[in-house]
Amino acid sequence: MSLKFVPHDVERAILRLYEDLASPTSLKVFLLYKSGEWDQLATLQLDPRHYLDAESYWRDATAVSMLRKYVELPTSIDRKAVAEELFVQSELECLRTNKRLFPYLCPGLPDTEKGVCDFIGRARKIIAKILGACPSEYDGKFGPGATYGDKGLYTTVPDKMSSEPTLTSDAWPYLVPWCGTLWAKACGSSGRAPLFVRGNRFTTVMKDCTKDRGIAIEPSINLFYQLGLAKTVRSRLRASGINLENGQDIHRQVACEASIRGHLVTMDLSNASDTICRNLVKLLLPSHWFEVLDDLRSKRTLFKGSWRLLEKFSSMGNGFTFELETLIFLGLILAVSNDQLELCAGKNVFVFGDDIIVPTEIAKDVISLLSFFGMTVNTRKTFVDGPFRESCGGDYFLGVNVRPHFLKETPNEPQQLISLANGLRRTSEGVQERRRIVHRCWLSVLDAIPSSIRHCRGPKDLGDICLHDDENRWRFRWRSQIRYIRVYRPAKYRKISWQNFRSDVVLASAVYGLESGIPQGRPWGAAKGIIPRDSVLGYKLGWVARS
Repeated sequence: MSLKFVPHDVERAILRLYEDLASPTSLKVFLLYKSGEWDQLATLQLDPRHYLDAESYWRDATAVSMLRKYVELPTSIDRKAVAEELFVQSELECLRTNKRLFPYLCPGLPDTEKGVCDFIGRARKIIAKILGACPSEYDGKFGPGATYGDKGLYTTVPDKMSSEPTLTSDAWPYLVPWCGTLWAKACGSSGRAPLFVRGNRFTTVMKDCTKDRGIAIEPSINLFYQLGLAKTVRSRLRASGINLENGQDIHRQVACEASIRGHLVTMDLSNASDTICRNLVKLLLPSHWFEVLDDLRSKRTLFKGSWRLLEKFSSMGNGFTFELETLIFLGLILAVSNDQLELCAGKNVFVFGDDIIVPTEIAKDVISLLSFFGMTVNTRKTFVDGPFRESCGGDYFLGVNVRPHFLKETPNEPQQLISLANGLRRTSEGVQERRRIVHRCWLSVLDAIPSSIRHCRGPKDLGDICLHDDENRWRFRWRSQIRYIRVYRPAKYRKISWQNFRSDVVLASAVYGLESGIPQGRPWGAAKGIIPRDSVLGYKLGWVARS
């Protein structure tokens, strides 16, 4: 049986890869593919702790993972229903945790334990020190995605400034600073007043072939100031040793070293943002900070046609959720007491959202405290011992990169085929035997690319606008002592004319700066329109300078 939407050359490439991996697991995956057992193929899992060497694990992980995130795999799983069920389960878990933590909001009640009270006090002091004083005012920020009232393709900055602004009733104090913005003046001149809504709106987006990801779409004014506050929290975290701007690279480097030395463990949490309950945030944050965050968050979600009062504090889609969960996990971990070990953020404790790295000595304590405060440690992706560590998309077995390649979309277009070919080459990088294994598969992918584009070979730092290959196969030319690499690059963009917007919206957008949407290196006025997300309409062959 074949995948309906996968080109023949790509299907042949996948089957060749399964054959050349030559392991019992790759044979199993090959047979499942040929027999159309898509559900079994989607749910296959590996445990790296069961392997003795990096290359054996890499072979099996490559076979199992190739189609695991392919969203068009025709499984019988109702992925949206899975996401909705996770939302309900997370709310029930938050309800239980809220009940468990409620007595600690009033220390001295009979249901509290002194040890827990002391621990909460330490964590609260640490978080207060990280946050410092709560700013009395801060700038808002537009995000690139949808809001409660801005849907589909209409999510650019001027689109958001042209629609009816929305906010929750608890966020009414932010109407005062908002009224001083050109966004508000543009609304006023066109007779658009802010619309109060009860909360956010639940929806799902594609994640992998077994489930969708549940997110919540926030009201526009709430989100504007949520993102502004998140920027402040990021700066406070950076001053305390956690730099979220390059956190993923740091985590991968640390995980690589930890897989060799075993001195640190990598942890991952399940549904982390959806299981941070209200009372936990109230317990740990200084009162002023809590009040500001609580005013800006949505306290209700429109879920399957009805409004639900939330037990969680905030969800994916809230502008400050990522920074808040990083802060809370960091504060809880640093509050762990160990006489033999000094914990220090950025040295032996690293947090990036729900990706956590801590010293091996405190791993059990951290798992216990996270469980007590309502989080669920993902045991399948948490590695306390053994030669494997995983964090922020980096998989390492005794220091060797064993990250497989994931096919996420149907590679019908040349640029998608280039991305697939480069992914195969990247996963085999640095190991000659791996290069031999993926070679036939790589060549099959190249067969599907038109010959004129197939000759676009260059270095990996150019990304997926060329095929990554050895330097002696690069296609280039010299001009004025500058080397130009032949590439296949975006050439045509969907643009929204400025004439579609009122003059006051254009002025407000210009003053705001339009951080996204203008081609790099071009002045604001030269854009002749707005370039939204996912706006590439066409590609063409061209040349790019490279030293």
